[in-house]
Amino acid sequence: MNSPTSLTVETLTGAAIVPHLPALARLRITVFREFPYLYDGDEAYEERYLRTYVEAPLAAVVIARDGAEIVGASTCLPLSAETENVTAPFRARGLDLSRFFYFGESVLLKAYRGRGIGVAFFEHREAQARRAGADYATFCAVIRAPDDPRRPPDYVPLDAFWRHRGYTHYPDFVCTMRWKEVGAAEETDHRLSFWMKSLSGAPLP
Repeated sequence: MNSPTSLTVETLTGAAIVPHLPALARLRITVFREFPYLYDGDEAYEERYLRTYVEAPLAAVVIARDGAEIVGASTCLPLSAETENVTAPFRARGLDLSRFFYFGESVLLKAYRGRGIGVAFFEHREAQARRAGADYATFCAVIRAPDDPRRPPDYVPLDAFWRHRGYTHYPDFVCTMRWKEVGAAEETDHRLSFWMKSLSGAPLP
């Protein structure tokens, strides 16, 4: 690890993301293998998935580097560009998707946590959302039982961090995603609930 002054965070869009796709794919697989996602990822699939952020208008990837090494990344795009399973709870309530900007995920290597990078990820993504004219930022997080036996003793949920950043939990806004967990033979459904923040002063839905 280099000195703290070597840490940089920047927002990339479009073709500028492409050279970093392999490193971003490996990073996602590494971090999402941890609890609570327990994701058994595939590098080829990850690179295909990440191309969404290359191709979708107004999408961005925020990258954290330690010198030249990518140690963290965070994604965002208009909610209207997301897949049907993600937009379903919004459409079911008749909400205008164009008013929402979706934060896909944040991944950061353990050695770099607690150093302000997570805050920077939110600041950069919220800035991108405002540039896109969105009224709201939203993201979802996997739902795990508090007594899940796979939960590490030192695991700390991010709920308090998200609330401190101004986000409100909407436990009744739930979507479903499929992935293969570590040790599983095949993909299974997972439920995720949404968090939201007003960026424009508009009342939350």
